Amino acid sequence: MLKEFREFISRGSVLDLAVGVIIGAAFTAIIDSPVSDIINPIIGLIVGGQADLRNYFIPLAGQTATMLAEAQVAGPVLAYGAFLNAVINFLFVAFVIFLIVRMANRFNTKPAEPPTLPQPTPSERLLAEIRDLLAQR
Repeated sequence: MLKEFREFISRGSVLDLAVGVIIGAAFTAIIDSPVSDIINPIIGLIVGGQADLRNYFIPLAGQTATMLAEAQVAGPVLAYGAFLNAVINFLFVAFVIFLIVRMANRFNTKPAEPPTLPQPTPSERLLAEIRDLLAQR
């Protein structure tokens, strides 16, 4: 079993996946900053004056708190602002990854295939056969 595990872990695809996961975690941390520090405050100011979307919630037990952490201590809450924050993060990450893949695809373009000559028409083939027969005489 240990030998099988060593073979599995030494495959190139597993190592590539591990590197991708580590870079993805670092990339998510980088993306989280512009979303929470730039985009969310702008959206928060547009929709209601709060600069942090995470503090948008609906108290389910009648609490009267202004901050999400306070309301969660007092009872259950529906934290829709945190969900909106996660959705915005996802959309931003997906858009940036789309741009990266798009740029990589431009660099990895396949070389152009040489143009193919047009196929001769049936009458041209027949004329070529006649020419070849005449050349043989």
